[in-house]
Amino acid sequence: MTNTCSASFMPRLHVGEALSRYVTGLLVCALSIGMAQAQTEEFPPHIDGDIGLGSYYTRSIIHGKNAHASVLPYGNFDYGRMFMRIDTLGIKTMKLGYGYLEIAGRFSQDEFNVDASNLHGLANRQTSIPLGLGTLQITPIGAFFINAFHDINKSRGNLFEVIYVAELATPQVSFYPLAGAEHQSSEYVRYYYGISAQEATTSQYAAYQPTGAFNPLLGLMIDTKLTEEYHLNFYLRRKWLGQSIQSSPIVSRSSMDTGFIALSYRFK
Repeated sequence: MTNTCSASFMPRLHVGEALSRYVTGLLVCALSIGMAQAQTEEFPPHIDGDIGLGSYYTRSIIHGKNAHASVLPYGNFDYGRMFMRIDTLGIKTMKLGYGYLEIAGRFSQDEFNVDASNLHGLANRQTSIPLGLGTLQITPIGAFFINAFHDINKSRGNLFEVIYVAELATPQVSFYPLAGAEHQSSEYVRYYYGISAQEATTSQYAAYQPTGAFNPLLGLMIDTKLTEEYHLNFYLRRKWLGQSIQSSPIVSRSSMDTGFIALSYRFK
C-alpha cells in the first residue's frame, strides 16, 4: 500500500504554518488509519465515551498576563483504535501490558504574546506541538498514563509524564483523584521561560538560561450523571513548578492551575 500521508503535508511555506499543516496531516492520517483498522472484534467501529462542549481555564504564570479562558469541543472517547482523551489524540498500536502502545499528539495552549509592558523586548512564545509515544494502563489498582513527547515546534524540547488516576464511584457521581509528575527538558523550559542574550539587550531582564524542570501535580475530575446519556464533567488540577521555572524573571507564580467544566453526551 502506498504511503499517501507523508507527501501531502511536506513543509513548503513559513515554518510555523508548515508545522501546523504537518501536524494536521499527521492527525488526519492517524484518524484514517484508526478508522480503517476499527472494524475488528477487539476494536469495534463505534464511539465509546463522551463528546460535548467545555469551558477551559488556565491561570497564567507569566508576569503581566491574565488568566486564559476558552470554549472548545470536549472529547473523552474511543473509536476503534483511535482515541481522544480531552487534550490528547492518538492511535492504539500493539498490545502492551494492561493497554496498548500508543502514537499520540497533544493540543497545547502554552503560547503567549509579549504585549504586556513589562515583557517588551522579548520574543513571542509559540505554542508547542507535542508528538510522541504513550500508553494507558488500566490495572486492578487504577489507571496509569505514561507519555513521552517531543515538541516539533520552536522549543524542540521533550516532555515526559506519569499520572495515576483512581476511581471512587457512586450511582450518580464518580470521583477520579489523580497524582503524578512531568519532566520538561532544558530546551523546553529555556524556550518558554528563559531570557536569551539578545532579549537581555532589548528588555529589562538579565539573561537567564534554565535547566530542565520536574513538576509534581494533583487533580480531581468529577463526573455527574444528569441522565443516562448526558453527563456534566468538572476537572481541576494544580501543577507545582520546578525551581528552574520559578526562578525565571518572567514567572510570577510557583504553581499553575488549570480546569474545565463540560457538558457531554455519552455514547455506548
